[in-house]
Amino acid sequence: MTEAAGAAGRGRQDERHDERHDERPRRRRRDSLWAIGLLVLAVGVVVRLALGGLSAWPSALLGAVAMAFWVPWLVRHFRRRDASASGTEPADVPGMERQILRGDPPPRDPRRREELAALVDSRQRRLRRSRWWAFPLLAAVFFGTSVAWFSAGSTATGGVMLALGVAFLAFMTWSNVRFDRRLSRMRRQLRSRAG
Repeated sequence: MTEAAGAAGRGRQDERHDERHDERPRRRRRDSLWAIGLLVLAVGVVVRLALGGLSAWPSALLGAVAMAFWVPWLVRHFRRRDASASGTEPADVPGMERQILRGDPPPRDPRRREELAALVDSRQRRLRRSRWWAFPLLAAVFFGTSVAWFSAGSTATGGVMLALGVAFLAFMTWSNVRFDRRLSRMRRQLRSRAG
C-alpha cells in the first residue's frame, strides 16, 4: 500500500517535472509581481528618505506605496500585451526575454519557436518605433532642465543635470542598440534553424 502511494507520488512529480521541461522558459521568483512591488517599495522609501531626510518618512512611505502598486500594474499590462502578441502566457514573457538577452539557442519545439519569433518581431517593431519620439523627448527634458537651472543662476545644478542627461542618454542609446542587435540575432537563429 505504501509502495503504491509512493509510486503514484513519484509519477505525479515526474509529470510536473516533464511539464516544466517542455522548453518553456524557467520562471523565477524575482519575476513575480509581488517581488517587483516589494523591490519598488524598498527602493522608493530609501531614495525618498535619502533626498528628503528622515523627517520626511510619512511622505516617503506614501509615495513608495503608490509606486509599489503602480509599477507592478504597469509590468503586468506590458506582459499581457507581449503574451497576446506572441501567443504565450504572461508568466513566460520574462524568461523569453532572458533567453533573448543571453543569446540562448532557440527552442526545438515548433510552437515555442513561433511564440519566441512573434515576441521578437513585436519587441523589435515597438523598439524601433518608439526610439524616434522617446530619445528627443528625453533630450528635451534633460537639456531643458539644465538650461532652466543655468538661466536661474545655479550653474552647479545646471552642470550636474547636463552631465546626468548626457550619461543617461548615452546609456539608453547603448542599451537600445544592444537589445535591437540581440533581437536581430535571435531572429537570424530562428530563421536558420527553421530553414
